[in-house]
Amino acid sequence: MSDSNRVVVYKGPGEVAVESIDYPKLEIPQEVASHFGIPQVAHHAVILKLVTTNICGSDQHMVRGRTTAPVGQTLGHEITGEVVEAGDDVLFVKKGDIVSTPFNIACGRCRLCNEGKTGVCLNVNPARPGAAYGYVDMGGWIGGQADYVMVPYADFNLLKFPDRDQALEKILDLTMLSDIFPTGYHGAYAAGTTTGSTVYVAGAGPVGLAAAFAAQVLGASVVMVGDMNPDRLKQAESFGCVGIDLTTDGELGEKVAEIVGEPLVDAAVDAVGFEARGHGQGADEAPATVLNDAMTVARAGAGIGIPGLYVTGDPGAVDDAAKEGTLGVRLGLGWSKSNYFVTGQCPVKQYNRQLMNMILADKANIAKAVNATVISLDDAPEGYRDFDGGAAKKYVIDPHGMVG
Repeated sequence: MSDSNRVVVYKGPGEVAVESIDYPKLEIPQEVASHFGIPQVAHHAVILKLVTTNICGSDQHMVRGRTTAPVGQTLGHEITGEVVEAGDDVLFVKKGDIVSTPFNIACGRCRLCNEGKTGVCLNVNPARPGAAYGYVDMGGWIGGQADYVMVPYADFNLLKFPDRDQALEKILDLTMLSDIFPTGYHGAYAAGTTTGSTVYVAGAGPVGLAAAFAAQVLGASVVMVGDMNPDRLKQAESFGCVGIDLTTDGELGEKVAEIVGEPLVDAAVDAVGFEARGHGQGADEAPATVLNDAMTVARAGAGIGIPGLYVTGDPGAVDDAAKEGTLGVRLGLGWSKSNYFVTGQCPVKQYNRQLMNMILADKANIAKAVNATVISLDDAPEGYRDFDGGAAKKYVIDPHGMVG
């Protein structure tokens, strides 16, 4: 076992680097332990050797300088790995197991974990409910775009793949279980997508593509994806979605009507979040645009799933209100139509086992849908730059050359 470790680190707006850090210990962050009055030594934890770890659009918000992330913030919350060390209290996960790690860090003991709301666990972050690896204001947990990472409460958090060889064969699909496949599925499912639904997904980045693919899995009859990037729209169309080019003239409802015969859909998904822009080539940032669009095209009584990220601290926002997450949302419109919103981090454990079964049964080729593209850990800075430039790819980091 190596005693060295490397991790991707935020170095300032537009810049990341791969730096050497200490090999992980079976310990939780000191601030978490002291705040909750629990031991720092974590006999419930494991150390994973990363098999795959992905670059997420949420990471890009930090790297663009659009959050309060400090320089030196470690990155990476999409973690699939091999167990190389386990604490004495870990009973059901063994050395050598290949596992998926939900990006939500959850204790498995609090009221909200017991209710299945693992995205807002009460015992893992002194600042607020909910925690994640390698993310600002999420508890100080070391990121997983690394060689090795520590995962606490392992028996509760980890999803073990039943067969090692099969897992490695399907690893590009299975790596999506840590975040974007459940997150996209959550967005589509929470919005009410079901058999025969018409669905509008805003954003053809990886989460939007995953939401569109999930809508198809849920039985949607037509899935429309809106974006301004032609390559990303082409990627959505590659698996049967209808792309809507938002750079062209015309209201969104008119474009929807050209496809389904009416300017309304049964379910809408916001996979863009707070860095949304108005319609048209070169449009200015308008953070409430997608939410207002969703309410406009969602029929009365329809749901709006919001896997797109919204924050309470955005130093690069267009105005003082938006800097604290106060946006110009037309709530009266949604209220008058009895629309409902489902917001917040996806509770990954509600979906990941079922979606794993779909992948293992060859029923969900999510890697192809999001255009999974493998890079090395050393190439992570280039992957960040390409992704920020609009590449229609989901970058999968392979730190140890284990992806065949």
